[in-house]
Parts: sequence; structure tokens; C-alpha cells
Amino acid sequence: MRILLTGVNGQLGSELQGTLAPVGEVIAVGRDRLDLSQPDQIPAVVEAIQPDLIVNCAAYTAVDKAETEAELAHTVNAIAPGTLAKTAANLGATLLHISTDYVFDGTQSRPYLETDTTNPIGQYGKTKFAGEMAILQTGFPHIILRTAWVYGVGGTGNFVKTMLRLGQERPELRVVADQVGTPSWTGDIAEAIAQIARQHPDLEGTYHFTNSGVASWYDFAVAIFEEAAALGFPLQVKRVVPITTAEYPTPAQRPAYSVLCGKKLEAILNKPAPHWRRGLRQMLTGLQASVTSSRR
Repeated sequence: MRILLTGVNGQLGSELQGTLAPVGEVIAVGRDRLDLSQPDQIPAVVEAIQPDLIVNCAAYTAVDKAETEAELAHTVNAIAPGTLAKTAANLGATLLHISTDYVFDGTQSRPYLETDTTNPIGQYGKTKFAGEMAILQTGFPHIILRTAWVYGVGGTGNFVKTMLRLGQERPELRVVADQVGTPSWTGDIAEAIAQIARQHPDLEGTYHFTNSGVASWYDFAVAIFEEAAALGFPLQVKRVVPITTAEYPTPAQRPAYSVLCGKKLEAILNKPAPHWRRGLRQMLTGLQASVTSSRR
């Protein structure tokens, strides 16, 4: 099986390159070879590779910048996935596309099912939902995998790395406590995607995968510092103060509650998702190892 992996330089794509290797021949591409901001170029690149499965991790993910770069976000997150789906269909390939919890408005108080009504409230979520619709409207077999609060060792930045940086600089941090979701480690997401890839001819439709458990950004930050301190990370932070969303205004509105229910996929994979705290510990251990290695 030939697998085309997009977004290889991002935090999930960089993790998947190794995880997918036992599943098939992985052709991993970054923006230099497949730029989703240029959708017209997609068919020629994909047709030259002739994949059986396309795993699309590439996306415009700058949630706040999307409010002022809505056109670019729409091109990358909506138009390009539709083009990928059509190209995959022409080749008889399957598209596995990564989407987000931000397609929901966050007004529920129970975990979101795949069948729950979508109602994105920011430009990022709107463009990701438009991407899902573009894929669905092709009418061809596909897999959409929604995940949430993603972090990993790879890529340029995420909440964990930001907290570690600020925790080394400041004695006190203020973190939003009234937005609730599930932190999800790329290592666990990548393992789930590898299992889906093995079974992809038998799967079609929309699925949710995150780590298990629930946390606010405040809970997540506290856990990051607890785990990092136990591993010996150099930290100055002594206090994390919970604040409201109103006290930390951002250009983009975010869902107050975006926990995803993953039972549908768990039943197929016959494996419960690991708890987010376990994933955090593994990520920090890996980050520490990579930092140590780069200093040698």
C-alpha cells in the first residue's frame, strides 16, 4: 500500500511518518512539494505519486489569525481537501482527512457525537467544517477524523511548549479555566490513524479520536508543570491562576465545551483511548530526550 502523507513538518505529520511506516510505503510531503494554498497544483502531484491512501494532516491552524486571513484559511482548509477528495476518487484511493472539535459551538454539556449538529463559531472552525462538507459533497469514499487540543514534540509550537517556555520565564501564569476539552497527544492520535489505515478499505465516514478524560486549559497547564517538574525541567513558575475567557479576550471565539465522544471508533479499533495525562507524560519524556539529544 502506498500512503501519501501531507503536512509532514507539522506536529501530527511528523509523528505519523514513523507510525505509518509499518503499514505501507509512506511518501511524506511538506508544503514545498504539496502546497494546499495552491489547490490547482494538487491533482498533478497526487497523480504522480499514485497513492492508495491519502492522509491529510496539512491545514491552516492559526485559530486567531484565521479571523483576518479567512480567505487563505478557506483555501487551505476547505477548497484543498475537496480537491484532494476528488483526486483520490479518480485514482481509486481513499482520503483520510484530519478535522477538529472546533466544528462545534461548545454549547453542549455532554461529549459530542459524530452525528451532533455542527455550528462553528470562529473562522478556523468554519473553514474546517467547509472542508468536511467539500469532501462529503464529492460523494466518494472517505474518512474524516476529528480530534482536539493537539500537541506533540514535532512542529513549531503548541500549548505544552508555550507553557514550558513561559514557565521558565515567569513566577505566575494566568490560564483560562472555563474552556473544557481533551488534550490529545500526537503519539496516540498517530497510533489510531495507523490502525485506521490498516482497515481503511472497510471504513468510511466521520469518527472522533482524542485521548480520554476532560480538562480545562487551566487543568492542563497545572498538569504540564507537575509532570515537567517531576522530569526535572527547569521551571520558575510557582503559581497558576485560573481566569475566565472574558479576562483573556482573543480575536477568535472558542467553544466553551468541546469534548468529543470517541466510542464509535473505540468499538472498531477494539481499544480504549489512553488518558490525556498519560499522553502528556510520554510527550514530555520525548521532548526532554529530543532536547538532550540536540545538545550533544
